[in-house]
Amino acid sequence: MPEGEKTGQCKQEEEQEQKEEEREGLIEFYGSYQELFQFFCSNTTIHGAIRLVCSKKNKMKTAFWSVLFFLTFGLMYWQFGILYREYFSYPVNLNLNLNSDRLTFPAVTLCTLNPYRYSAIRKKLDELDQITHQTLLDLYDYNMSLARSDWSMQSTRKRSSRSLLHHVQRHPLRRQKRDNLVNLPENSPSVDKNDWKIGFVLCSENNKDCFHQAYSSGVDAVREWYSFHYINILAQMPDAKALDESDFENFIYACRFNEATCDKANYTHFHHPLYGNCYTFNDNSSSLWTSSLPGISNGLSLVVRTEQNDFIPLLSTVTGARVMVHDQNEPAFMDDGGFNVRPGIETSISMRKEMTVRLGGSYSDCTEDGSDVPVQNLYSSRYTEQVCIRSCFQLNMVERCGCAYYFYPLPAGAEYCDYTKHVAWGYCYYKLLAEFKADVLGCFHKCRKPCRMTEYQLSAGYSRWPSAVSEDWVFYMLSQQNKYNITSKRNGVAKVNIFFEEWNYKTNGESPAFTVVTLLSQLGNQWSLWFGSSVLSVMELAELILDVIIITCILAVRWFRSRQQLSPLGPPPNSQDNTAFQDEVPALGAPHRFTVEAVVTKLPSYNSLEPRGPSRDGELGHE
Repeated sequence: MPEGEKTGQCKQEEEQEQKEEEREGLIEFYGSYQELFQFFCSNTTIHGAIRLVCSKKNKMKTAFWSVLFFLTFGLMYWQFGILYREYFSYPVNLNLNLNSDRLTFPAVTLCTLNPYRYSAIRKKLDELDQITHQTLLDLYDYNMSLARSDWSMQSTRKRSSRSLLHHVQRHPLRRQKRDNLVNLPENSPSVDKNDWKIGFVLCSENNKDCFHQAYSSGVDAVREWYSFHYINILAQMPDAKALDESDFENFIYACRFNEATCDKANYTHFHHPLYGNCYTFNDNSSSLWTSSLPGISNGLSLVVRTEQNDFIPLLSTVTGARVMVHDQNEPAFMDDGGFNVRPGIETSISMRKEMTVRLGGSYSDCTEDGSDVPVQNLYSSRYTEQVCIRSCFQLNMVERCGCAYYFYPLPAGAEYCDYTKHVAWGYCYYKLLAEFKADVLGCFHKCRKPCRMTEYQLSAGYSRWPSAVSEDWVFYMLSQQNKYNITSKRNGVAKVNIFFEEWNYKTNGESPAFTVVTLLSQLGNQWSLWFGSSVLSVMELAELILDVIIITCILAVRWFRSRQQLSPLGPPPNSQDNTAFQDEVPALGAPHRFTVEAVVTKLPSYNSLEPRGPSRDGELGHE
């Protein structure tokens, strides 16, 4: 091919390649960071960015706008951080609503306030009373009158009390000086003028570790010591139904709700170790009472007996009855939410219903139904915080002491604590109780509040009942109809009225104070304030960041390839051992294309050696 044609063809190819380079591609990237930044500042909708380009000839203006731009950018993201922190703190708004509707009357539990001397355990209680009588006589020189059922034979009394006496002697009631008394509670009150305390001894199973459960009041010490042995007697009963001696008519003289008479279908009965027989009204979910109007006449009215014949005076030192108002399907914890009703007094209790609805999840540490709480619910009721706390203590009691406390439900496979089977359960119980109150067991931390709660705010008023003018005929009617002991007069009867104070009830609800919509709105406001831009401006900024990442990757790949091309090459596989050829090998730093050209210039020298071939063959043939 002539040399001129070859040159023209090369020019055409170069012009075609130049046109292809000038033609716009589907995806293009900038050749440098400067080119990218200049294009962004010249075409973006972010205010102030073009000042970084148009004032490039004035370095002072460029520096000023650069500092102002990045300072504004930093302040905006500082505000963004504040907004994100507020959002992830999950604040709530409290919503207060007043609802007017027919109100479901709550459950009402009424207890006799005195444990009954049941016939199934009467004999052992008489034995315990006799031992207590002797103990009080030794400590205080007090001769207690006993309500014994049958103490006709002294030999029978000594023989029957011998088994109980053995266990009582293991936990004796003692009076000691303060200097000799150890392990006192930190919050124990100051001692009396005689400088002594009274308590009972609790020891481990091997009697190596003992401590005194001490009290500054002798009354509290005797009641706690007697209650401890009383619980052991109850726990020895194989069937709790033996204690079911409900006598509704002898305790509830009159019952009316909404001007209608109550009957046995309106209440359920259970036995409490310390509060005696308890009756819960309106606990049946199938036929709940409703109240459409407020006032005493539209509520529950009870006349109760408060006499204490055949009761246990060492367990209860008060007279009257105990009342608690609670929601349906919730156990009545009389020692937490109940209050006492005085004999000879009409107690009027007005109620106001309040419902609390909390937001769950990230907004508050509440539980919907207790299924996510790591504590088994031992009660046959819905989840409440008190149900969880008591279940937690009972489960720890079974795990640590090997038996269950009689006041709480029995877990599956466990049995109630009884010192005839578990000798040192009292020692273990009081140690565990101290850890429970100090939250060492973690029950207060594990048990969370329910997300939905119903509470009743109570206020009480008292008046004398019956009045001095009407007491004669009221007591006479009670004696004729209910066999009321007319000699007891005012100390043996009380009246209770429970009603709604107002027709409406209050609902306290929670709603998110900072939602996703609010967050986006606040972020948009801050972006518009500092840059006067929109969502598309944010996309432009995201595109800039993406282009910077891509250009960085492209430049890194180019640099890596150039490093590979500049690395030294090994000898070719068919290399000649000609020293003259080896001298012509290019230097280490020379480009590869110049090496190829150097090899091409050596080709004529190889062709000059071709005539020697035939002569050499001829010589071989001649030979």
